[in-house]
Amino acid sequence: MLNLTYDLHIHSCLSPCGDEDMTPANIAGMAAVLGLDVIALTDHNSSKNCPALMAASKEYGVLAIPGMELTTSEEVHAVCLFSRLEAALDFDQYVYRHLIPFPNKEEIFGRQLIYDCQDQICGTVPNLLINSTDISFDGLWELVRSYEGVMFPAHIDKSSNSLLSNLGSIPPDSRFVTAEVKDLKKLHELKRQNPYLENCRIISNSDAHYLEHIQEPGLTILAEEKSAEAVIQTLLSPFSSK
Repeated sequence: MLNLTYDLHIHSCLSPCGDEDMTPANIAGMAAVLGLDVIALTDHNSSKNCPALMAASKEYGVLAIPGMELTTSEEVHAVCLFSRLEAALDFDQYVYRHLIPFPNKEEIFGRQLIYDCQDQICGTVPNLLINSTDISFDGLWELVRSYEGVMFPAHIDKSSNSLLSNLGSIPPDSRFVTAEVKDLKKLHELKRQNPYLENCRIISNSDAHYLEHIQEPGLTILAEEKSAEAVIQTLLSPFSSK
C-alpha cells in the first residue's frame, strides 16, 4: 500500500472562474514542483481539459485523474472522478446535454478555454459552465458509477453550493463513502451534527482556481498503487477507522 499526497479538486482555465494561468501544463508543472503524487482536474461541469492535463502530467511523473465538479439541479457541487479518460469524456458529453443552456458572456464570467496537448488554446465552450444541470443529487452516485467513476460531495462545510447548505442535511439513502471538507478544523462539529460522516473517508482539497492555491503535500490517501484505478477504488471503499 502507498500513501499518496494528493489534490483531487483543481480547476483549469476552462472554468470561467479559473485564472487563465491555470493551463493544463502549468497545473501539472506546479503539482510536480510541489511534490504531489496525484491530482485531479475538476472543472465546472466539464472534462474537456483532462486530455491535455493527463498528457502534461505524464511528462512530469504526476498521476492525473480525469474528472469534473458537477452542479446538480439543487446547486450542490459534487466531485466526479473516473479511472479512464474515455469514460470521463463520455460523462462530459452526457452532462453538457443536461446543463441549463445559457450563453457564456466572457466579459462578465470569463473565458472558458480548451487546451490541446501542446498547451495551446484549441477552442472554447459556448454555454456557461457554472450553471446548474438538471441532474439531481439523488441518483448521482448511481449515474457516476455507471461510467465506472466515483462521486463525493464537495466542500460540505461551505455556506453555499454544498450538500449541507443547500439540502440542509445528508439524505439518509445516500451511498457516498467519501466526503470533502475544506476546513478540517470543522470536522468534529460536522460529524456531531451529521452522524453519516462517521462512516465516511474525509479528504480535503484545494479547489484551486489559481496556481498558487494548489495544495501542498501533507495530506495523503492510501492506495494499493499509484494509479487512477487504485485511488478511485479507495474512494469507493467503505471507510474503517480501525
